[in-house]
This record gives sequence, structure tokens and C-alpha cells, in this order.
Amino acid sequence: MRIALIAHDELKDEMVAFVEGHTDVLDGCELVTTGTTGKRINDATGLSVNRQASGPFGGDLQIGAMIASDRIDGVVFLRDPLTAQAHEPDISALLRVCDVKDVPLATNVASAELLVEGLLGRDSPD
Repeated sequence: MRIALIAHDELKDEMVAFVEGHTDVLDGCELVTTGTTGKRINDATGLSVNRQASGPFGGDLQIGAMIASDRIDGVVFLRDPLTAQAHEPDISALLRVCDVKDVPLATNVASAELLVEGLLGRDSPD
């Protein structure tokens, strides 16, 4: 199972906490991340990650291309809906390709818990 993990700057701590809470099941997955998110996850958990470029430097598009070519099974993208992003067109393209390719997409921790439970058969932590 190949899972993409992306988080805007304001939500990177939440992404790290989410991954730490699911290390046991995510350890069995191939994790694809944007640059800084992947570094933070690897530093905190020791999990192996396939880091793409940072989002503003094309990482969202790289992951979108992987989705378009059926190489991603699910996406956790912790987005900050209250902060404008300079690379908003790239973000929109990533979200659109998830819809087009019918790839599960979680954009907050609550939906990420459901994605992990649904794709990996793990109940969320109590």
C-alpha cells in the first residue's frame, strides 16, 4: 500500500503526531511525502519515506503525477484552509486528480483516521 502524506506548515506538528499514533500500520506501507513533511516524519518516527520536492517547489505536482499513474492508494493532506498558499493551483490539481482517479483523500485528522481504518484495517487510537 502506497500512502502520500502532505501537510501545510501550520499542520506539520499534527501530521507528525498522526503518524506517531499510527506507526505500527504505516510501517508496513510505502510512504510518499513532500519534502519538509517527510523530513519531519522521518526524524520523529524513523519511518522510511520517499521524499519528493517541497510543495511550493513542485512536490504536490510530483505526487499528483503518481496518483494520475495509479501509483498512490490514498492521500492524507493536512491542509490549512485559513492561509493562502502561493502554490494553490498545484494544490487544486492534486485534489482534482484524487477525485478523477477515485483515490481516497483525507484533508484533516478526523478523515485521516477514517482513511487509515478503511485502507489499512486499523481502528483509530482511543
